[in-house]
Amino acid sequence: MKILYAVQGTGNGHLCRALDIIPILQTLAEVDVLVSGIQADIELPFPVKYRLHGLSFIFGKSGGVDLWRTFMSSTVRRFIKEINSLPVEKYDLIINDFEPISAWACQTREIPCVGLSHQIGALDPASPKPEETDMLGKFIMKNYAPSSFAYGFHFKAYHDHIYTPVIRESIRQLDPKDNGHYTVYLPAYDDAHLLKNLSKFPDVKWDVYSKHNKKKFTVKNVTINPIKSDTFVKSMADASGVLCGAGFETPAEALFLEKKLLVIPMKNQYEQHLNAAALEQMGVPVIASLKKKFDYAIEAWLNSKIKVTVDYPNMTRDIVTNIVEKHKQ
Repeated sequence: MKILYAVQGTGNGHLCRALDIIPILQTLAEVDVLVSGIQADIELPFPVKYRLHGLSFIFGKSGGVDLWRTFMSSTVRRFIKEINSLPVEKYDLIINDFEPISAWACQTREIPCVGLSHQIGALDPASPKPEETDMLGKFIMKNYAPSSFAYGFHFKAYHDHIYTPVIRESIRQLDPKDNGHYTVYLPAYDDAHLLKNLSKFPDVKWDVYSKHNKKKFTVKNVTINPIKSDTFVKSMADASGVLCGAGFETPAEALFLEKKLLVIPMKNQYEQHLNAAALEQMGVPVIASLKKKFDYAIEAWLNSKIKVTVDYPNMTRDIVTNIVEKHKQ
């Protein structure tokens, strides 16, 4: 049996999940890996058969997705060419983690595609939703990577086809400590915004991981680090708390490590507002931005001792094996 495992390369979360899923797939079949997107900082330690441009969301510098740069980075002609040139018909099974090229190649040729992603879990009617629905964002998210069969991950198992997060083995093997600093990952803010806003809390040691800088430097109580997976994970494991966007993998890993968590959903990113709704329902504080009016909420979080408890058993092998067995030809 030959499997195509297609992974979205926008951000790092999909690739982090792939680190555990690909080795399991390789025990079950011959596997080719496809990665599309231009925003990830993580390299997979496996051969990648197809590296495609795809459709990537470009992060801005003041808390959101830069829709104009996102649109300009992805020409329709290139997108269609990649869809038409991908030989999905040569595979016995296509498993898709919110990856648009393989999804639309299957859709246009009426080939089954198994969706296995967090986005499927977040969009499920059983999952929490924000009070205000971004209709355009919802439409894009629903049609970005269509699938014939849908399985999702979320912060809770809201339905029988929604599973709790894949926590990487490298995270599960950590021995978390509390060294007194706070780890920050807010890729939609540039360094200037972060330095300005975090320095308002001079008694706090902030350990920031930035997509906008390649060299480590410190200004007063704020250290800016380039993104490296191993150092970021170590910082998070030894932190008092984690301040991050309302993505999926980083908040899930922070909760698994029993860290105090505060999230800021990106503007123009509907998925993050779905995640924020779920996290808020669980008791995780959510703020809209780093603007001055939220300083009190940040201060309250820093002074709080409340941590949200989760149970994320290691079910990845069972999930992947069951899906392959169910859908193999």
